Amino acid sequence: MKLKLKPHSLSIAILFALFGIGKLAYSVEFNIDILDAEDKENIDFSRFATANYILPGDYPLTLMVNNRQLSDLTIPFYIRDKKNESTEACITPEVVALLGLTLSAQEKITYWHDNACADFSGLSGTTVTGDLGKASLNVSIPQAWLEYTDPNWVSASQWDNGIPGLLLDYNVNTVVTWQRDNNQQAKNASISGTTGANIGSWRLRGDYQGSYTSGQQGQDSQRNFAWSRMYAFRALPQMRATLTIGENFINSNLFDSWRYTGVNLSSDERMLPPSLRGYAPEVNGIARTNAKVVISQQGRILYETTVASGPFRIQSLSSAVNGRLDVRVEEQDGRTQSFQVDTATIPYLTRPGQVRYNTSFGRSSTYDHGIEGPMFANGDFSWGVANSWSLYGGGTLAGDYNALAIGIGRDLFKFGAVSADVTQSWAHIPGQDSRAGKSWRLSYSKRFDEINGEVTFAGYRFSEREFMSMGQYLDARYHEASVGQDKELYTITANKSFEYARVTAYLSYSHQTYWDQPYNDRYNISLSHYFDLSWVKNLSLNISATRSKFNGQNNDTLFLSMSVPIGNGTLSYSGQSNDSRYSQTLGYYRRIDNRNSYRLTGGASSGRGDSTSSQVSGYFSHRGDVSDMNVNASYEQNSFTSLGLSLQGGVTVTAKGAALHPGGGNGNTRLLVDTSGIGNVPIEGGRVRTNRWGIGVVTDMSSYYLTSTSIDVNQLDEDVEASKSVVESSLTEGAIGYRQFFLLKGSKALAILTLSNGGHPPFGASVMNRKGQELSILSDGGLAYLSGINLGEQLDVVWNGQRQCYVEIPKSLPPSAQLLLPCHPIN
Repeated sequence: MKLKLKPHSLSIAILFALFGIGKLAYSVEFNIDILDAEDKENIDFSRFATANYILPGDYPLTLMVNNRQLSDLTIPFYIRDKKNESTEACITPEVVALLGLTLSAQEKITYWHDNACADFSGLSGTTVTGDLGKASLNVSIPQAWLEYTDPNWVSASQWDNGIPGLLLDYNVNTVVTWQRDNNQQAKNASISGTTGANIGSWRLRGDYQGSYTSGQQGQDSQRNFAWSRMYAFRALPQMRATLTIGENFINSNLFDSWRYTGVNLSSDERMLPPSLRGYAPEVNGIARTNAKVVISQQGRILYETTVASGPFRIQSLSSAVNGRLDVRVEEQDGRTQSFQVDTATIPYLTRPGQVRYNTSFGRSSTYDHGIEGPMFANGDFSWGVANSWSLYGGGTLAGDYNALAIGIGRDLFKFGAVSADVTQSWAHIPGQDSRAGKSWRLSYSKRFDEINGEVTFAGYRFSEREFMSMGQYLDARYHEASVGQDKELYTITANKSFEYARVTAYLSYSHQTYWDQPYNDRYNISLSHYFDLSWVKNLSLNISATRSKFNGQNNDTLFLSMSVPIGNGTLSYSGQSNDSRYSQTLGYYRRIDNRNSYRLTGGASSGRGDSTSSQVSGYFSHRGDVSDMNVNASYEQNSFTSLGLSLQGGVTVTAKGAALHPGGGNGNTRLLVDTSGIGNVPIEGGRVRTNRWGIGVVTDMSSYYLTSTSIDVNQLDEDVEASKSVVESSLTEGAIGYRQFFLLKGSKALAILTLSNGGHPPFGASVMNRKGQELSILSDGGLAYLSGINLGEQLDVVWNGQRQCYVEIPKSLPPSAQLLLPCHPIN
């Protein structure tokens, strides 16, 4: 049989939609005489008599506050007004705590249903409505009743600690090199990462790292593995602070870093609105070949990645990283670059009336988890004295070693910001004379909006010969190390854009002198120019120069490159001068899609008295469903051949589901997304796809930052529909967040529903699946347009506020997808 939709059906659907989006709270009486229906006695408009009417029961809904998503919850609906049987959402006191209300607003709330459900009538202008179509509970609250919010930030009461779970993140790098001169094969592999567990607001973490080498000339194979750090931490939102227990590193704006075991309590500026947060350090340099870059601090690997040959700039370090970083660039030809980067901090300024602090207690520790040195207490603070002045200071008390620091910061407004401080240390090493000395420091930062330039940091530090940091004291006392006493340090990082000329300039420079060893230099200068020609657009020219003088040895590199867009890729030329040898390469880069890209290069090198040699290399990057993968290969005539592979990813396991995933970020914040059991759903433009159980993990989540995560509806399979395609979250550090997308997967069909007496369910009845999702509203004659149905599935038909009967979808659909479905009574 063929089914025909009557014109009045569309009118009724529009009428339902109008009432569905209304905010009316009173009952409506319908005049059914205007309907062109065959059976006017068999009509059920009871669900539409009250705006947004929802049957009593429990519903999984997304809590929305002023159109901002907060959390996925199960919300019960109870009959509150028995006269007209209207229902109301029950918002418990625990949910009220998530709304971000001021204290005065919370005091105006009363409760009903045995004091379990909030009554917002005392907060004028506040409304609560449920929307089953979008699976949301919409709470509208005037701003006067809410705490301070920012477009990309929510108050502490709305931060999400996530769900309990286990995680394991890894970063694996392997390279095999064949040397031509000795016909020897060298293998190198390294692994680093974090494993951990989340329990409530606590994060338990263990950092690990290991390596394997074989085939090195004159050496046996070597392997090692160690747990570099074991610790636990949690956020203290009301204090805007983080509590850490276990093995840690001093992370101070005033004092150098050292390893210890103990307790740390520090304010965390990531809990402030984004406009009030600081900056993250960056590391830059030039790789001569495809290379692995390892960034560490006191032996602990902070970041590890592979880069293609040419300039690199790493900006993925956490803003919580302070102090001096060790950078090692391992080239595929076996050579290694090593240098240090001082992660200069901007002037230590604090908003008026606020106090930032960092306190630690414990004993210094070793990498084999032993304890050495005296008990110590360390702390620093910054107090916003007035609108433009900050006072800061701190101290370290450790028996034979003590230090005090005091400083002042000044906001110079249009002239930038400056701070100055002095640190006095007193140290006594048994069998040696006592030492006492001072260290002075001056810091400056300025953004020049009128010229589109910025001095990110400029600083100078001078330390007297007898000055010792805690780290130097521990090395001298327990490891008989006395070299590396700092004298002077100059540091500057700056950038400038010339919009008219389309030129961007970047400079970073540091100069470190010592009392007892040669000085170290490190600079990086780069100029980038973007321009158009009559026959091609968006060309770029880049010149970069670096010098690294470390342990008395210079390492100079000059790099010149030019790129030209060609079709879907980019053709490039580059020239590089290093160690009296010059190489030229011609390359082609193409981004295949959001997940895949490759780069091919070929060229020759000459100089240093050696013959000219040709070289080729390739670099392929793939973001997979379970891991990020980089494959690289290099060949240099009469020198070496190498092949490398790197993998980065992790596994996250929770009671809500588990998934292998790319990325991971060493135990950092992540979001587990649930697509209602439907697999291969593209998230964030397809960068993440859910597994066969409908679970995916988004790992590049910012802590304490309001983040939107969305389904790419344009890439959905044709039989999948999303009633909610965007979720929002604001997660605490290290959290495993959980958000559910409500999707329907199945066929579409026209159907007529019949009762056992030969009649039809009433006009306006609802067809729902067993997940509580509404699939259709019946027209007269039992006519329904069903979507998201699955073969053999049972669907409930609801009218008069109750589930009255059910239909069963056949195990095979006719070609016309037009069905006649008997509705069986529910016993």
